[in-house]
Amino acid sequence: MFTDADAAALYDLLNPWDVNRYRSCVFYNDLVMAADAVLDVGCGTGSMLHQARELGHRGRLVGIDPDPAALDRARRRTDIEWVAGVAADAAWDREFDLATMASNAFQCIVGDEELRTSLAAIRRALRDGGRFAFETRNPGARAWEGWNPGNAAEVVDEAGRTLRVSHHVESVVDDVVTFTETTGDQDGTVLYVDRTSLRFLDVPRLGAFLSEAGFEIEAQHGGWDHEPVTGTSRSIVTIARRV
Repeated sequence: MFTDADAAALYDLLNPWDVNRYRSCVFYNDLVMAADAVLDVGCGTGSMLHQARELGHRGRLVGIDPDPAALDRARRRTDIEWVAGVAADAAWDREFDLATMASNAFQCIVGDEELRTSLAAIRRALRDGGRFAFETRNPGARAWEGWNPGNAAEVVDEAGRTLRVSHHVESVVDDVVTFTETTGDQDGTVLYVDRTSLRFLDVPRLGAFLSEAGFEIEAQHGGWDHEPVTGTSRSIVTIARRV
């Protein structure tokens, strides 16, 4: 049996918040540690905010996510506020210096109206001049072309099981990619299937949504070392400011 809780634990194994391995973690940690009040939208299992506390952050930290199993893991720390919901559910009014959407969570907002509503809620949660930091995969890099069973990963989970995690793209329609992530055991038995749609916005379209929502782009990079965005940069890393 493989449960939603197992899937959340597996996510942490496959995507550890590790500043020694990932420059993305350093990027976000620096922003979070410099902010008095932080809202992490799509916080998942809470790893980023957990580490902020471990590093000595003494201000307000809030995480919001729609996945109950992920939030159960996040709630292992009780000195952080955890809220069930999506970005559009954010009901705070000018309470945060910084909002984040790490680990490409921004791409889970697929529809135009959902995106507009989400950006409006995030902006409303920020104080005047507050910043919104997030990353999204650059469509020019066509990352989804590598999401196939031939690139499966193996990992040993918390129960000591060796699991195989593979991906299969079902469709690419305009800027939305729909795919499945399948977790199986060593003999090929399927244990868990997760179906996801992600939106790949290019720089102009992304900028248009941010501007319409009342943000201005403070900085935009093609990677975690502040390199410029090119047509084939893997990421579009954005810091937008509430205006």
